[in-house]
Amino acid sequence: MGRPTRLAAVLSAAALLAVAAPAGGAHAADPAPRIDLQVLVVDDGGPATEALRAELDGAGTPYTKVDLTSSNRQRIDEAFLSDTVDGRPRARFQGVVLPNENPFGADSPEMAALATYEKRFGIRQVDAYTYASPKVGLNSPQDGGGYSGPLDGRTAQVTADGATGPFGYLKKNVPFEDNDTSVNESYGYLAAPLAQQEQGAAYTSYLDAPIPGSTARGSLIGQYTHDGRSELVVTFIANQYQSQFRLVSRGIVEWLTQGIHLGASRNYFGVHADDVFASDDRWDTKRKCTPGDVDCPGNPSPDSPPIRMTAADAQYAKEWSQSHNLPLDLAYNGVGSEEFKAEHGGTYDPLLDQLRADQKSFRWINHTYTHAFLGCVQNTTVVPWKCATDLLGNVRWVSRATIGGEIGNNLNWAARQGLALDKDELVTGEHSGLRTTPQQPKDNPELAPSLTQYGVGWIASDDSREPQQRQVGPALTVPRYPMNVYYNVGRATEQTDEYNWLYTKKADGGSGICENSATTTCLKAPLDVKTGFSSYIVPLETRIAMSHVLANDPRPHFMHQSNLAEERIGYKILEKVLGDYSGLYADNTPLVNLRMRDIGAEMSKRAAWSAALAAGKATAYRIGSAVTVTAPAGTQITATLPGGTVRNDTNAVFGDAYAGLRSGWAAPAAGQTRLDLTLPAGATPAAGTPAAATARVQPPARTALPVPEGVTGRVPYGPGDATRR
Repeated sequence: MGRPTRLAAVLSAAALLAVAAPAGGAHAADPAPRIDLQVLVVDDGGPATEALRAELDGAGTPYTKVDLTSSNRQRIDEAFLSDTVDGRPRARFQGVVLPNENPFGADSPEMAALATYEKRFGIRQVDAYTYASPKVGLNSPQDGGGYSGPLDGRTAQVTADGATGPFGYLKKNVPFEDNDTSVNESYGYLAAPLAQQEQGAAYTSYLDAPIPGSTARGSLIGQYTHDGRSELVVTFIANQYQSQFRLVSRGIVEWLTQGIHLGASRNYFGVHADDVFASDDRWDTKRKCTPGDVDCPGNPSPDSPPIRMTAADAQYAKEWSQSHNLPLDLAYNGVGSEEFKAEHGGTYDPLLDQLRADQKSFRWINHTYTHAFLGCVQNTTVVPWKCATDLLGNVRWVSRATIGGEIGNNLNWAARQGLALDKDELVTGEHSGLRTTPQQPKDNPELAPSLTQYGVGWIASDDSREPQQRQVGPALTVPRYPMNVYYNVGRATEQTDEYNWLYTKKADGGSGICENSATTTCLKAPLDVKTGFSSYIVPLETRIAMSHVLANDPRPHFMHQSNLAEERIGYKILEKVLGDYSGLYADNTPLVNLRMRDIGAEMSKRAAWSAALAAGKATAYRIGSAVTVTAPAGTQITATLPGGTVRNDTNAVFGDAYAGLRSGWAAPAAGQTRLDLTLPAGATPAAGTPAAATARVQPPARTALPVPEGVTGRVPYGPGDATRR
């Protein structure tokens, strides 16, 4: 792209660190040190360090936590930080995360030990949230024309140094959330670097923003190099859910680890459209319910027929997918096509004809033949429904024959139509068969044998009910995020009317459900049915979807075929997600779109990797350009490494290019527990120089920095988002 790579910047910074280190105390006879690929997190329990721990957890990057709030915590000294293995000095941690530049207090021997350690081994330190002051290479806000206060709604920007350094995966802008005008959601300090740094010190700003009332810009993230050490100074507070943190968290970790660490991260976005070929009942805006549902007796109004895609909608879906480079996964119900033919007195279904002709533009998933409920037999004489029981009080279950018929008949129908699909993926109607609380707290016992019979390896679950993957007979679940665009609407006015019904108080004409729910909030006032979808619902649902995209979360989102019909309102949200993402990320960090099976496999590998880390059975270290990873036989390892890193056993380049580095999964050779890799020439971070002491470990006493309510607690984006992960 015509600019230096992030790796080049990392190496440049490492070289600077090595040059800046004083020569006194060097152990010339020491062999190249061993650097264990593990991070030390000194945690004060605050949102900033918790956010960085969440980033490491999500990527699968191992760390050791020292809890500053615990009276019997591990004390940090030379013996804890380093030792000798096979005659070689070992650094037990490749990077250090601190709550601020010195959380231990003045004259702390622990901070002195850390400073000496960092200097000796060239280890970097992140100050998760600290005050802008000369102690970190910045002017104090009150002394240098800076700013301290809320940052809600402001937009920071990646500097030129940030773009060629650790934040090269971002385009430029880093907007700060402002979800609730009545809550302070962020706080920070904007200050310029000192015009005159102490001898040998330098400050390089990576992220800055305009200082209010001034033409100057103040740093929010920057590298402070001094005394042979390097700190990443962060002068704003954020929690793990806020988008501003999610945007910069990758760069913070890559800077800390110098682009060499276990674990990996991607930005994922996949969309399933359920009920393809079927017709979805329509929301009745007068009765405020959906005819056909158990709580809405009576027939649909003649002027509100069910919603079904047309051939033109199918053609549009193909063209849209291709132009936006986002393949859609179509979960189909074959009976819908047969019913259409019967209702129209013929053997021709134009929707089937169009989708069959364009079938390679989509991915197909078995959604069962009739969309039948496959859990317990439902007693719908009561609202809400409950499981029917026999005379002895035992739950009556939908039979194995019925479940098998739903799966098999849909596969056979697709084969007759010439539709090609993978038989190991399944979405049951309403995710039924799986446990559905509160009415059905366990799976239908007939489900697992049916999955075995038809070779199902991956079955969709509803993330709002079951966010974690689990085993169901031979299959693993793939949790899906429901998008708040309803199955029973094809027009924006219908969506907004139903939205108002669900999320407004009774006094405002709504159902009042939101007034008695722990998981939703109420709208302050009903939305305008003519404009509310575009002005409120689309931006809100986009933010919710983006929160998943930016969290290294592969789970797909799902809507329904009705949302791709008539006014095609589902695309409005998808287009805004794609547009917003494109405005934030560079071309080297594309959205990753996986099919259901691959999402399930990704989640399964992560679970195995996390278990190996928790058991202490997955470790890694670097000696010079050699990286060695060990893991239990059969366990795939995940890592992020510089471009050009190769596996020693195959001489193949490791991983895939993403966000300026190489990352991915790899398994040792069959029966082996060790994987050896070699970093490319020039990519080995320089070790530091040992020193007996350092002068900059005793900042003055400090008061607690402001942490606003919106950082200590989650601020939901809006209705339906009270349980963000």
